[in-house]
Amino acid sequence: MATSFTRMISNRNKAIIMAMGAGTLASSYLLNDSTAAAERMKRFYPPSADYPDLRKHNNCMASAMTPNIYSRLRDRATPNNWTLDQCIQTGVDNPGHPFIKTVGMVAGDEESYEVFAELFDPVIKERHNGYDPRMMKHPTDLDASKISSGFLDERYVLSSRVRTGRSIRGLSLPPACTRSERREVENVVVTALSGLKGDLAGQYYSLGEMTEREQQHLIDEHFLFDKPVSPLLTAAGMARDWPDARGIWHNNDRNFLIWVNEEDHTRIISMEKGGNMKRVFERFCRGLKQVEHLIQERGWEFMWNERLGYILTCPSNLGTGLRAGVHIRLPFLNKDPRFKKILENLRLQKRGTGGVDTATTGDTVDISNLDRLGKSEVELVQLVIDGVNYLIECEKRLEKGQDIKIPSPIPPFRK
Repeated sequence: MATSFTRMISNRNKAIIMAMGAGTLASSYLLNDSTAAAERMKRFYPPSADYPDLRKHNNCMASAMTPNIYSRLRDRATPNNWTLDQCIQTGVDNPGHPFIKTVGMVAGDEESYEVFAELFDPVIKERHNGYDPRMMKHPTDLDASKISSGFLDERYVLSSRVRTGRSIRGLSLPPACTRSERREVENVVVTALSGLKGDLAGQYYSLGEMTEREQQHLIDEHFLFDKPVSPLLTAAGMARDWPDARGIWHNNDRNFLIWVNEEDHTRIISMEKGGNMKRVFERFCRGLKQVEHLIQERGWEFMWNERLGYILTCPSNLGTGLRAGVHIRLPFLNKDPRFKKILENLRLQKRGTGGVDTATTGDTVDISNLDRLGKSEVELVQLVIDGVNYLIECEKRLEKGQDIKIPSPIPPFRK
């Protein structure tokens, strides 16, 4: 006679029990939590039957994935039950991107980078220009006094910005977090930010409590993030429960901002109009150090290790997570066929002023550092300053009808 347990399961699961043995299946529920999580993820079908079709894909995950890697990793899970298929779903659903070669995978928690290292490591190595996450160590330096020539010509530079991300250790990252974890992130961060003083003092604004008009006003000013619509983000689970536990904090001067529970637990941004990149970076370093201290006072800490630097959702942001950028007018250089190679050799990238999903239009472009991992924050900001100054000199020469040169390549990181 059938037991109550077997009556509760579906016809498909009955077939699995017949193949595996009911005793084997039932005993899996007696294993410890992490083992049981991995056991629950095992399929009735072999890994080869589950292998994704990546033949038309152009992202870093698809380049690194093989049937053997998938077979070894498919049935593993982190202690938070995050699996390989969840890591790669965004790369499976999105074969490519019109402007950049995307990473194609995300982490659900800090442990993802270890449990699925066999795939993450080659992806990291490709995205970060040969950085070896097993053999190399990432430098960190937030001493803004080391920056030189940090004031950029404001006849060309319209605004300057430095941003990074930080994750709270012990809580799942946005693709995997539960509602309670997301709310805990908000509570930890907002409580800590209330301790900021002086020119960094400010206020938190919850997305759930804003009117649509208030939200749009902040979005138009490039202060606030909108609900993710990019398939790269939605396929990774970034928009779940929107706008629950999301919000923006900014200081009273509106030049130091922190986004809560967007693509990462936090995005820390220092920004202002004009070309004073050194002042923007100084405020960034000072604010970031104070935020970390306030969080540590409450018994929490940021995710960090010496090989990968600061741990964030997307492998592209590992290390510093830093993007120092300017909006700059380059009407002549932007039309020059050598511009792309100049940017490549200077380790810079060009985007539209609306972000990564926008093409460049008109005379104004967004220029920022290409690298995140293998160089310190000071090195990357100085690289942007020196590079932008070179671009401005090129623009001035082109204005006068003079020739320009492609600079020698800059190494992507310190070995």
